[in-house]
Amino acid sequence: MNDIRRSILWVVFGFSMVLIWDKWQIHNGKPATFFPSAPPAATAPAQTGPASATGAAGTGSVPQASAQAAPAASGDVPGADSAAPSAANTRHVVRTDVMELTFQSEGGALVGARLLKHAQATGGKTATEAAPFTLLTQENGRTYVAQTGLIGGSFPTHKTPMTLIGNPAALADGQESLQVRFESGEVGGVQLATTYTLRRGAYDIAVSHEVINRGAAPVQPQLYRQIVRDGSTVESETPFYSTFTGPAIYTSEQKFQKVDFGDIASNKGSFVRNTSDGYVAMVQHYFATAWLGEDGQARENFVRKVADNLYSVGTISTLPEIAPGQSHTAQARLFVGPQDEKLLERLAPGLELVKDYGWLTILAKPLYWLLEKIHGYVANWGWAIVLLVVLIKAAFYWLNASAYRSMAKMKAINPRIMEMRERLKDNPQLMQQEMMKIYREEKVNPLGGCFPILVQIPVFIALYWVLLSSVEMRNAPWLGWITDLSSPDPFYILPLVMAVTTMIQTALNPLPPDPLQAKLMWMMPLVFSVMFFFFPSGLVLYWITNNVLTIAQQAHINHRMGVPLKFNMPKFK
Repeated sequence: MNDIRRSILWVVFGFSMVLIWDKWQIHNGKPATFFPSAPPAATAPAQTGPASATGAAGTGSVPQASAQAAPAASGDVPGADSAAPSAANTRHVVRTDVMELTFQSEGGALVGARLLKHAQATGGKTATEAAPFTLLTQENGRTYVAQTGLIGGSFPTHKTPMTLIGNPAALADGQESLQVRFESGEVGGVQLATTYTLRRGAYDIAVSHEVINRGAAPVQPQLYRQIVRDGSTVESETPFYSTFTGPAIYTSEQKFQKVDFGDIASNKGSFVRNTSDGYVAMVQHYFATAWLGEDGQARENFVRKVADNLYSVGTISTLPEIAPGQSHTAQARLFVGPQDEKLLERLAPGLELVKDYGWLTILAKPLYWLLEKIHGYVANWGWAIVLLVVLIKAAFYWLNASAYRSMAKMKAINPRIMEMRERLKDNPQLMQQEMMKIYREEKVNPLGGCFPILVQIPVFIALYWVLLSSVEMRNAPWLGWITDLSSPDPFYILPLVMAVTTMIQTALNPLPPDPLQAKLMWMMPLVFSVMFFFFPSGLVLYWITNNVLTIAQQAHINHRMGVPLKFNMPKFK
């Protein structure tokens, strides 16, 4: 039985090292070594179509005049470059109560978005105390933009000069919405008018594309919508934990599918290509952008590498045939904002999945719901975390009590075990027999303290991802020096407290009879504690609360069973 416990500990330790190495690989832009994402069954490989280096209109051939015509390949979508716009390419800034958007005349593209309710810097800064958070940009070596246009012939694209109609600047007091309209000249007999409708308090933008046939022959262009982003990671990631950054595609067929930048570059990414629902998105820690198409509108999804360290995700839709003098209008929405779970759920089915909880979503979503409800009463995310952990520990009270009773019994017989091991150290077989005899006489299960705790591990891992992924933690204060639950403790006080409580909790457990195993049990919490010096304060706070409650319950159980509260330290010499 002693060998079993030793094996379990070594497996846990080895698995922890594997996870740390995997996260390090991902943080450095490399594919996961041990746990790569498995491609869904019914998917098509990612397209890495050639990027246009000239900035000319798309050159895809005109599809057959049929509503069933296949969409053009994503390679027909003109490429996007990160170069500064030309002098003729003017920019126009429009402000609502929650966003400041920058549009450019070239293609009527959205090339800048600042979120006025979120600060750029963390550390307890509000959006009024620091610069607003910049999500979309095309400055300082960064590229993150939303573009649209037509392909399937010589038609207007996101590289075509367009004219701003009117001069909208900002939502006026009492005004609920405003429109920003760009119109192209006639290209190939076709004119494109793109209208953005901005609403008060909204992060989703209604985008209307009016395609007007001013030529003498029918046309059937294809409309593309894409998000282009460089492959840089976000500042909130560290070598010890990272979140997903890159394209994502949602369909009712395969649900939420992430595509790593590395998989796009190596043409290994997989996703559902042809669909009539869902969305395409570009995801990063706390924030996202997404094109939300109309349900029932057939389209092709694509991801591709546009240029060096530049990637795009988008859709291509084949429009109905448009007769001379006629027009067709296609509707969509563009989301640019924070990963506010309640907001995302209201906007589109599955959009809340851009806030990625991984394989524990089924546990994480109820935990977030409960956390949000608690916050509604206490109005402080730090205290909401503390109270949530208290509720979880209360729910597992009897399961924990069973584990701690088993540990208390093990502690009570530990002197007998140690004496017997020393006496029979030269006869391992007899030592195992005597050990099993003691366990039977005292009715002790040496693994009785392990299984109840293992059952709870998925719950606490799910809570870990809830706290790591929730944008509500950005710049959320707790008390005193903790002014931002999403940033590490600036004075390392919480990590030190966490390390101390972890050591106390370890010392209260009975020492394994094997000296090597006993030393290992002390090494693992120490390594774990050092890692938490770089973790967000909210995560450290939740772990401290869990440790304190565990120590209190363990001391209570020991007292009831008459087992003295004693710190057990291994001999390191």
